[in-house]
Amino acid sequence: MPTLQALAAYWSAPEVEINAIISLNLIGALLLGLLVGYERSYHGRAAGMRTYGLVCMASTALTVFAGYPAYWYGGHIVVSTGVDPTRVIQGIVTGIGFLGAGVIMKEGFSISGLTTAASIWASSAIGIMVGIGFYAAAMLLALLSVVCMLWVSKLEAWLPTRHAVAMLLRFRKDFQPREQALRAMADRRGYELADGSVAIAVQDGHAEWRFVAIARAQSTAAPLSELAQEVGEFEGVESFQLSYAKN
Repeated sequence: MPTLQALAAYWSAPEVEINAIISLNLIGALLLGLLVGYERSYHGRAAGMRTYGLVCMASTALTVFAGYPAYWYGGHIVVSTGVDPTRVIQGIVTGIGFLGAGVIMKEGFSISGLTTAASIWASSAIGIMVGIGFYAAAMLLALLSVVCMLWVSKLEAWLPTRHAVAMLLRFRKDFQPREQALRAMADRRGYELADGSVAIAVQDGHAEWRFVAIARAQSTAAPLSELAQEVGEFEGVESFQLSYAKN
């Protein structure tokens, strides 16, 4: 049975000091991750502020505590069993990485599940920090992760962004569309075709064009409903599908 003195060692002055240092690292990593993520979010990419913030913060958590092994497990001297804790941690992180990859789904130009995967990885870092006894830092990491997932999306919506729209156009049989005409149509509605996103296929004489249109500015770009009306009236279009390319 653990004694009160043994439990109190996890909240001793040196332990609290180390937890405070780790906490400052976590906050700084989150802010820097959000900064990098905003650049991606602004350009309409799927991985935005929440994903970058969680990954950067969790990476810091898994790195910074390795510098204070003397304070692991409340500073108690544990009888060696021949097991290296860092090897155990490495195995956990690798396994969680495969689990996170399983929740990421891609459909056309749309990707979903990135934030869920990042949060799973962050939760593994929380569990590891609890396991080695850095309780205060683990609680802060959990709190910051929740804040990141709940409110950073609102921050992203408030900040200027350039959303992206994935387009699939199917043309009448033997009709040959012109890329310049498509670019002009997108330009009229405040969009531009993303470089390298155009993919062309021909099936039974019907040309199918896939591409991503990125808004030049959030305030001037036409909403999806108006864009659909414009595409439906485009010469030669038999059917089409539009969806936001960012998740």
